Amino acid sequence: MKLPAFIFIILLLISCDNKDNIPDPAEDTFMRGADLSFLPEIESYHPKFFDPAGNVKDVLTILKEAGCNTVRLRLWHTPQSAHSGFSEVAEFSNRIKEAGMKVYLTVHFSDTWADPGQQATPSAWQSLSFAQLKDSVYHYMEKIMTAIKPEYISLGNEINGGMLWEQGRINNGTNLYQLLEQAVLATRQASDSTKIIIHFAGLDGSDWFFNQVRNNNIDYDIIGISYYPAWHGKNLDTLKTKLNSLATDFDKPVLIAETAYPFTLEWEDMTNNVIGLPEQLIPAYPATPQGQEDFMSALKETIMSVTNGTGFCYWGGEWIAYKGPLAENGSNWENQALFDFDNHALPVLNVFNK
Repeated sequence: MKLPAFIFIILLLISCDNKDNIPDPAEDTFMRGADLSFLPEIESYHPKFFDPAGNVKDVLTILKEAGCNTVRLRLWHTPQSAHSGFSEVAEFSNRIKEAGMKVYLTVHFSDTWADPGQQATPSAWQSLSFAQLKDSVYHYMEKIMTAIKPEYISLGNEINGGMLWEQGRINNGTNLYQLLEQAVLATRQASDSTKIIIHFAGLDGSDWFFNQVRNNNIDYDIIGISYYPAWHGKNLDTLKTKLNSLATDFDKPVLIAETAYPFTLEWEDMTNNVIGLPEQLIPAYPATPQGQEDFMSALKETIMSVTNGTGFCYWGGEWIAYKGPLAENGSNWENQALFDFDNHALPVLNVFNK
């Protein structure tokens, strides 16, 4: 059937408009992420989570509908339990991709928490020579990339002082950079699209650290910075200045790789919370649901205004008091979650809106 010209034009315009409204995940490059590493363990206790309208939904669905486009996961080498181990992380990564979000994998190169104060070599690697350690790093990364294929990968977690101590301490010659070289090599050989993140905690010393990374010719894509006001400064203008400096001096996109803020200073279990004192807050942002949302909105605006700012990732958003009110080994973060003490989504989810 031959359509009149004006009807054909109208249909064409409608078709083009519809295409423009279909989101393309590949084009959504500003990370609006959340670390959900505890979620598989939390789900084993069968809590109910509620979306902003009060409907019971899966956490991934709630965050996806809010606009979250990336989920960060930690990977421990041989943890005491199965949680954060290879099998759990690989399985959870598939769920994240099926939910339509990207995977941001943080390889701790340890059996447990790795951060500026601890970077313990996995028990399976502790007796290795340095040559053997480099080989193990390469093959471990090769295994990770083959099985998980993350869109983003962090080589170590908050490696201010290096990783894989003692051999990989930052003051132990060029060892750290040789280990990073092997991790980079395995990643690049497996994928030309996975973005490599080098992750530093805080602002002080970050320029010196990334200058060492550059001087040792480490190939990476994104500068990752942890920013928590209680530890890294309460002035967002100072944060913006430092991030702009890093982005410009090293010609890299910059990412707030970890952040969080409380919606209350109260608690829901018998585990002491990390943040619980008024002096740990930024005065302009009280520990209320509105204060939490306002802080994250301001932080989002800050990173968006930075030269080459590429996003943020909220840490511990799922870490509710899932073991019950009497738990002494429960959550020390439930007052900074994205859900209130009844597991209802908080207003802070608005920050994930594109």
